[in-house]
Amino acid sequence: MLPDFNYSDIYISTNLLYKDIVKKQLSEIPDSNFLFEPEKKDVAPAIALAMGIISKLDPKEPVAILWSDHLVKQVPLFKKILKLAGSEVRKNPNKIVFIANKPRFPSTNLGYIHIGEQIKKEDDINIYKFEGLKYKPNEETAEKFFQSKKYGWNLGYFVSSADFIYKYFQRLAPNIYNNTESILKNYGKPDYHSFLKQTYGKVESINFDNAILENLDKKDACVIVEDIGWSDVGSWEALKEALQLKTEENVTNGRVYLDNVQDSLIYNYDENKMIVAVDLEEIIIINTQDAILITKKNSMGKVKKIVESFPGTEHESLI
Repeated sequence: MLPDFNYSDIYISTNLLYKDIVKKQLSEIPDSNFLFEPEKKDVAPAIALAMGIISKLDPKEPVAILWSDHLVKQVPLFKKILKLAGSEVRKNPNKIVFIANKPRFPSTNLGYIHIGEQIKKEDDINIYKFEGLKYKPNEETAEKFFQSKKYGWNLGYFVSSADFIYKYFQRLAPNIYNNTESILKNYGKPDYHSFLKQTYGKVESINFDNAILENLDKKDACVIVEDIGWSDVGSWEALKEALQLKTEENVTNGRVYLDNVQDSLIYNYDENKMIVAVDLEEIIIINTQDAILITKKNSMGKVKKIVESFPGTEHESLI
């Protein structure tokens, strides 16, 4: 984002477990701009706390919500979009501008944003009406979305004012809002962190989409859809897309031998073994010291559900 955005304008929200690592990696960011959750509570409570704090500092200033485990290749275009979205929010602080990516293929592992008619065009970038969010579709529906050109990948990126987002919590998520208000009364005081730890456990754990965005008034939002070269490198299939030069290319790491393999990602973290793959296509293989993952690329969305079933079982130690 530099030099268009200053370090003092960047806030980091993450779990307290990562405090030392994050502060070491981002030493230029002021200490007061780190917002640490004392425990994991999904995305909605984290955004509520961040918006509550920022709204105290500058309630109408545009704020961009972005995620750290994503890759954006078209950086100049992305900066241009952020500036345009910020300009729209300055004109109307009671607005959310979603930033979606033009689908490069019919993904079943991503949510979608349904776009309506074009509202305006500025600096060669179109802004569209917001028609709603769609959860991860099946293959048939994903293909329809892709062919219609009326849907963008939902990246979880948006620009709005902190005050507007925070007031949506007051309206739609009272548990999160009321507990966050209690926390904010102690913000900046010596006992803030101990009070945060004590109170945060009472906050409802819920995704931001479920808590707020799925119930958003359409008139309160608009959408920018461009191909910013986005990949969610927090997932294996997205990492492959980010590293590949062309779709049919394989991406490998470690001791790997391939024969007639296409469009696959194979990572071997065990130096004592070699992975040999023959006559495969669109496969992901990850070999670590304690587990091996073998799946079709388009089935990666099921892996999270499988891992979520491990607590309380003999597989819990793998989490």
